[in-house]
Amino acid sequence: MHIGFIGLGDMGRLYAKAFAAAGYTVCGCDLPANRESLEAELAPWGITMMDNGKDVSRVSTFIIYSVEADKLEQVVAECGPSTRFGAVVAGQTSVKHPEIAVFEKYLPADAQIITFHAMHGPGFQPKGQKLILIPHRHQGDSYREIAELFNAVEADVVEIPDYHEHDKIVADTQAVTHVGFESMGTAWKSAGFFPWENASYGGGIDNVKILTTLRIFSYKAHVYAGLAILNPYARQQVKQYANSESELFKLMIKEEEAEFRERLYRARDFVFHESRKPIMFTEEVMREFSLAKDAGHQKPNSHLSILSMVDAWYHLGVNPYDNLICQTPPFRLRLGIAEYLFKNEALLEESIQTALYDKTIRGDDLEFHSAVREWSAIIGYGDMEGYKKHFNEVQAFFQGRLEEGNKQSAAMIRRLME
Repeated sequence: MHIGFIGLGDMGRLYAKAFAAAGYTVCGCDLPANRESLEAELAPWGITMMDNGKDVSRVSTFIIYSVEADKLEQVVAECGPSTRFGAVVAGQTSVKHPEIAVFEKYLPADAQIITFHAMHGPGFQPKGQKLILIPHRHQGDSYREIAELFNAVEADVVEIPDYHEHDKIVADTQAVTHVGFESMGTAWKSAGFFPWENASYGGGIDNVKILTTLRIFSYKAHVYAGLAILNPYARQQVKQYANSESELFKLMIKEEEAEFRERLYRARDFVFHESRKPIMFTEEVMREFSLAKDAGHQKPNSHLSILSMVDAWYHLGVNPYDNLICQTPPFRLRLGIAEYLFKNEALLEESIQTALYDKTIRGDDLEFHSAVREWSAIIGYGDMEGYKKHFNEVQAFFQGRLEEGNKQSAAMIRRLME
């Protein structure tokens, strides 16, 4: 099999190297300005650089478009007509509705479409990571051959036959998950402090929140913008998350304890009933990873971001454990800390009491409330450029700790995934 990459950014290079290391013939192309540096990086792997995507399309039996989601149509329109007869075509975008529409519009009728979604970022090798395979249009042994290709790089391959179902699950595991952590980062930026310097963020759950937030902001804005805005199911789910947060926040400031408690218990019983296989994070492991110099002094936290997510799952009728089929490391971490909070009666009670009656955390919760509204509005309007601008401003605030946060979060993910 001759594998061709149109686009050799972070994820394109990662998989090109993995396939080459597994013994496959690999070629690729990127923008002309990047050719010299890419040749120097990829030549030791035996990966051949081509002049353009048309050349890649003519020679490859498996063609992977690894370009930004908002540039995909332009690139496929240019290169698609040159697709080798009977070749299999895939894309690396995380939202498959627009990708499939573009492929069906511009690819020859004989081209096969077996696309995929790697559920991890460029900081992880494919080995052991979830990879969703979507056989949209194929014939003969093509699907088996593509599945064998990903098995050769030891990815954890899961088939989802329908791209609609894929996008529904990804709206939860990626779009809403990212908005939750992006809202935390925005709130801390607006409040003007780093959370690892604040006693309200010294617990194990808070370490997971902080490091996952830094991990997300260490990557590129366009990835998250595409996930949230191009996924037709994301807006509904993000809107429900914003509604859940707003309604809980109103109950908090009115100190409506009975209704607040009843609402959270109802969500807890729906999401975390005994038939679910637990993730089982431990406080000891979560506390191992901290950016704080003195992690000993800790104040109670309302954990409004987590309460809102569980309430939103309940109102959406979503079982997040079912969605582990499309899990990403941030989603598994988020579900893990939600499980830890809601299945620890003493900690949940502390969270409820803090949310309702501790005025020292109320200012932080107000900043978080405002941030969720901002992100929800940007996504609701479909404002791609606004999303990137908002993201980049928060990224700049945390710039000095992003690299360290990324490294620590990767170590934490490995420990918590064990």
